[in-house]
Amino acid sequence: MCRRFKILKQLIYLSFLLLSACEGTTADTLSTEKTIKPIQVETPSNPVIEKDLWRYIANRYTLSAPDQKKLFWHIDWFKKNPDYLTRVTKRAKPYLYLVTKEVEKAGLPIEIALLPIVESAYYPFSYSHGTASGLWQFIPSTGRLYGLKETWWYDGRRDVLASTKAAVKYLKNLNKLFKGDWLLAIAAYNSGPGRVQKAVRKNKKLGKKADFWHLDLPSETKGYVPRLLAVAELIKSPSLYNQSVTSIDNQPQVRSVVLNSQFDLALISQWTDLSLDELYSLNPGLKRWATPSTGPYTMLLPVDAIEKFEENLSIHPKEGRVRWLRHKIKAGDSLSYLSHKFKTTVDQIKSVNNLNSNVIKVGEYLIVPIAQKSENYYSLSEDQREKRRINAKKNGFKVIHTVKSGDSLWKISNKYDTPIKSIIKWNHLSRTEPLKIGKKLVIWRSSITKPDDLSKVVNTGIDISRKVTYRVRNGDNLSKIASKFKVSVSDLKSWNKLDDKKPLQIGQKLKIIVNVINSKMK
Repeated sequence: MCRRFKILKQLIYLSFLLLSACEGTTADTLSTEKTIKPIQVETPSNPVIEKDLWRYIANRYTLSAPDQKKLFWHIDWFKKNPDYLTRVTKRAKPYLYLVTKEVEKAGLPIEIALLPIVESAYYPFSYSHGTASGLWQFIPSTGRLYGLKETWWYDGRRDVLASTKAAVKYLKNLNKLFKGDWLLAIAAYNSGPGRVQKAVRKNKKLGKKADFWHLDLPSETKGYVPRLLAVAELIKSPSLYNQSVTSIDNQPQVRSVVLNSQFDLALISQWTDLSLDELYSLNPGLKRWATPSTGPYTMLLPVDAIEKFEENLSIHPKEGRVRWLRHKIKAGDSLSYLSHKFKTTVDQIKSVNNLNSNVIKVGEYLIVPIAQKSENYYSLSEDQREKRRINAKKNGFKVIHTVKSGDSLWKISNKYDTPIKSIIKWNHLSRTEPLKIGKKLVIWRSSITKPDDLSKVVNTGIDISRKVTYRVRNGDNLSKIASKFKVSVSDLKSWNKLDDKKPLQIGQKLKIIVNVINSKMK
């Protein structure tokens, strides 16, 4: 009996110990033989969200090469050009968070967010000789296939948000086509799916491996995928390769705002305190002085500018968002002429004035939208960027060719002994669109050696000038000096700030800028 009682007592005691442990207490009140510690239940800590967006991306890689030797050449190039990645990662700052979130949302490998580094160096105005444009370098046909429209006002291939969504969709489709092989999908993004499919079929027919690393592809595509993987490696371990990556906060830099009517960009600049350069850089799809005239337009603005913009939006009337001019139609006016004169389109004039045809009558009035500021104010509009290209300074000789009737890219290429693809890239042309008569094309030449070449470039605007100093002689006048050096009297006056009321003095020094070829000077 005693023994049973003793066993029962032990069972009660053990039960109490278990109960006490579960409640986080000890059994010290009943026994001093042993202290029972409470059970420690480990709860998983919250996942760490990296403050630097580059770290966030680098910690989530899923793509790789079979070995580092495949990436050696590309990594070596970056090591020899250490400033390049610094500039590119700095340029990516406004767009990278937006691009990363679109990539993640679609379930793509996060390395795809680095693809614009390879495609365009994250420069949204980038344009290639193959007529590819924007961060993702869409050619016109693929852009249209994925909903990237181009109008007089707007180019969707350069629109950061629209082109990113299109690129994500395109890459997702390519991945399905190549049965989940992302390296083949990325290669196809570069050279086209047909070429990669052909290479895969060829290898399979020969009994060879048909992954990216064993395919017979164009040299550009062979380097395209390794370059992306090399960039990923450099961003993951920049110090290991003597690289500097500009830190980017892992939070939104921009937000989208939907505009349901046309806005003059000068007005948005005033409402947000943003410069025109900032507005164009965040919205590089805009080609003119205003947002598109039809349909809603999604504009990107810095996060800290949204509140001020929406506040102004609520207190200003819709009618004041674009200035309008009441134009009385004169003899010789046409919709084409007026659209060119007022920097707008025939369709917009017809839409605003409810016109069913292009016929207009002298004496009637038209309402025409006009920019609030001068052309030069809209610094990164398509027209202003074209002027910069023409006035740019590079190594070599610059020729300005004005397109005339009968000209073609082939003829111009032969005339200046310059590849067609270079002319296309320098002037942002399309191979399929005809050249417009009167359009000025910039052509760069490394040298001019043949006598024939000189005759070709005379009076075409070649930028080979020399500054000379001329001392006025007895019998000289402005007309005589201008004729001697084949310059205009007005230029002589401008260069030397001459006053018509003051005659030239013998021995007076004049500065003259002479075109070396056209003047036949030695």
